Amino acid sequence: MARTPSGAEHREAARELLRTAKTVEQMRQAQAALLPLELGLSLEQTALAIGRSVGGTCNMRTRFMAVSEGRRAAPRSKRELRNRASASLDREAKILDEVLRGAADGAVLVVPQLKPKIEARLGKPLALSSVYRMLARHGWRKLAAIEVTDSGPWQRECSASPVLRDCTGQVRSP
Repeated sequence: MARTPSGAEHREAARELLRTAKTVEQMRQAQAALLPLELGLSLEQTALAIGRSVGGTCNMRTRFMAVSEGRRAAPRSKRELRNRASASLDREAKILDEVLRGAADGAVLVVPQLKPKIEARLGKPLALSSVYRMLARHGWRKLAAIEVTDSGPWQRECSASPVLRDCTGQVRSP
């Protein structure tokens, strides 16, 4: 005969997590704790029901119990980890607000020219790709249009008004 499942004191916390789960992993974790307690399923049957291995299911149950008892911190999302971050997300946003003041007025911003300003505010050197990733993290995308006239490498045949092209080279009307 199988052992009685442990964790009866966490039944209410598991029910609450099952009601408020926002991700599949949270729901699986609540099910891993509740199914043996409520339905008397074995660990193997619970693993089969939630679609995880027996070892993974056991780890989910013990992690849930440790978190609900306060012996362990709740797991953080991947976005919160940022182990090699140059600055916190709040500090990055503040730096970008200072550096990108001209963008609100419609000024053209060139990222390689922004790099030294961002480095000065951070106090450490950055790769250009890190600057692009920082801009992307905070919602900045490459949206600038270039003006094309009758002179230069973008010559057009007798256009009286300037032609605007976006970053992909598509012609846009002004």
